[in-house]
Amino acid sequence: MSAPELAVARTLRAAGRQPPLPFRVDLGGGRWLTMDRLLRVLPGKRLVGDAHCDGRRVLAKLFVGRRGEKRWQQEAAGLEALRRAALPTPELVAATAMAGGGYALLTAFLDPAESLADCWARLSQRPPGDVEALAVLAPALTLLGRLHAAGLVQDDLHLGNFLRHDGHLFVIDGDAVRVVSRGQPLAAAPACANLAVLLAQLPPAWQQQAALLAAYSAGAGQALPGPDVANLREQIERVRAWRVRDLLAKSVRDCTLFAVERTATRFRSVLRREAEELAPLLAAPDRALSAGSLLKDGATCTVARVEAKGRALLVKRYNLKDLRHALSRLWRPSRGWHSWREAHRLRFFGIPTPAPLALIEERLGPLRRRAWLISEFCSGPNLLTHLSADRAPPADEAKAILDLFASMCRQRISHGDLKATNLLWQGGQVVLIDLDAVAQHRTALAHARAWRRDRARLLRNWPSGSALHRWLDEQLPVA
Repeated sequence: MSAPELAVARTLRAAGRQPPLPFRVDLGGGRWLTMDRLLRVLPGKRLVGDAHCDGRRVLAKLFVGRRGEKRWQQEAAGLEALRRAALPTPELVAATAMAGGGYALLTAFLDPAESLADCWARLSQRPPGDVEALAVLAPALTLLGRLHAAGLVQDDLHLGNFLRHDGHLFVIDGDAVRVVSRGQPLAAAPACANLAVLLAQLPPAWQQQAALLAAYSAGAGQALPGPDVANLREQIERVRAWRVRDLLAKSVRDCTLFAVERTATRFRSVLRREAEELAPLLAAPDRALSAGSLLKDGATCTVARVEAKGRALLVKRYNLKDLRHALSRLWRPSRGWHSWREAHRLRFFGIPTPAPLALIEERLGPLRRRAWLISEFCSGPNLLTHLSADRAPPADEAKAILDLFASMCRQRISHGDLKATNLLWQGGQVVLIDLDAVAQHRTALAHARAWRRDRARLLRNWPSGSALHRWLDEQLPVA
């Protein structure tokens, strides 16, 4: 078998997201690294992957960008800071310049290992205080307390930067570890702000769990006072607002999460992990619509259930009903664009809606025409057919209805067309669909006005004297 192709920083920069594998890198001094599998690529900047060097399996980070030396130095310094503080992090194997330009940082490859983000994804729907979910989250809070007690912060703090291996939890990504006060605990303000970054990524009901704050305090010990709850809540809200803005911006630009293509006639954004599987559908969405099971064929939209490799999906095309309508939409984001972003917003806040997978817009330069939205298909019945007007909803449905609207009101989100047919019962949740008019309001007053309209529209689905109408009127939040 021939040796893997030799790569240097210049060729790796030019290769974009998919350099041919395997490839070799000359580390100098007679040492070679062979990259077998890529785990993450920042095109033109950094590659992270499963590799081997000197007969040992390693996690390799290759810094190939123009400013790679600075990032490489930050990564090495962060790992050293963790080691000095006796915090668990993978062993550093090598940090060296590559013979052909660029820099390499190698750490021990932990196998088997699972990120805390993947662990939490399986448990995130558990009720607050669930024992198994707490067993996943609490060690991360304890480790963060230890980090702060050592005078360190993690500037890219998320569950994906904690790794479970052999019964232990490790901190990874030294690039984001920063020494604030070496050997001295953090001051209360930066500690609280950094803690808020982690808690803001959990569902709201989990953020103030006493057990999580206790786990953090256990790690911090006597070095740090317990966080001020009111200040922590304010910091969490600030971080969450920033994170949702960041997610919505990423949803329409090419990045790790989303694959975006722009031409003079087309815009396309798709979840990167779905891009390969959805490629045939994205290439010809109208063909998929024609072959699918038609659910609606109106002047303004056409909707069908389609099959993609045995998977049920929903394709919604936003039509232009006449010339006047087409001219009115030319300069505005399409309804598909709006629905795509709002679906990501709702899911960020834990509000049930079918997962948005891809958006396509037909364009003429800067002018927009038709759009297609592809999402997961929700097969559940709508509430108009599922609920009886003659009685209050069963306990499970009642709780799910109230939970949905409590979450929406807490985030100042309105729907804009709250027909019962836009609420589906699926998997023990009420799922929100048809997001063309969804909005998150900046002020309580603006939300109150919108919620009054939503509330009134929902109540009109059932006769005013019916038991269900009376129950909803009594139980729903008032404006």
